[in-house]
Amino acid sequence: MALAPQFAGHRWGVCTAPHVLEIYLDYVCPFSAKIFLRLRNDVFPFIEKEYPEKIQFLFRQQVQPWHPSSSVVHEAALAVERIDKTKFLDFSAKLFEVQREYFDESVQTLTRAQVNNSLAKYVNLLGIQSDQFTSLINIPATSNFSEARNSGNNVTNDLKWHIKLGRQNGIHVSPTVLFDGIIDDSVSSGWTFEQWKEWLAKKVA
Repeated sequence: MALAPQFAGHRWGVCTAPHVLEIYLDYVCPFSAKIFLRLRNDVFPFIEKEYPEKIQFLFRQQVQPWHPSSSVVHEAALAVERIDKTKFLDFSAKLFEVQREYFDESVQTLTRAQVNNSLAKYVNLLGIQSDQFTSLINIPATSNFSEARNSGNNVTNDLKWHIKLGRQNGIHVSPTVLFDGIIDDSVSSGWTFEQWKEWLAKKVA
């Protein structure tokens, strides 16, 4: 349930809430999109009303490396958080809404720089300047192999933190749901709002 302070934007709710709902999510996973958007649109407002300050939500990033753009879109979200922590969840919601633009087939003919530039248009909608965003995620190019350092970009180490967390906790699929630190495989990405309410009633004291 640990959350490094630099990733405070990954939390919804108050850090003192006694219960913790964690979900490992991948931005290019359709099932991750279904569960996150259900939570954000329906479940979070319900929790605020019925269980105020009883539950905090932690967004856990689960990069699926067999999808080429997964790392890139996760880096984009981390860059947004670096600039303004309060906009991380808003940007995450937008990434899930437009995720088909970053599916394997959609990015097949695009360079990484082109994908980064396409992400910048959604960052602009949050009031963040494109150059501020791209300075964090772009990788300096070189045609001289002897100059290549394989050093990543300015959020590579942030991404490593999240990947290490998922690996050490044995997380394999997205979405994976934990409640108070324990994996709960009963939770489905296809749950209705009513099913979420029934589950919460059993979990929250």
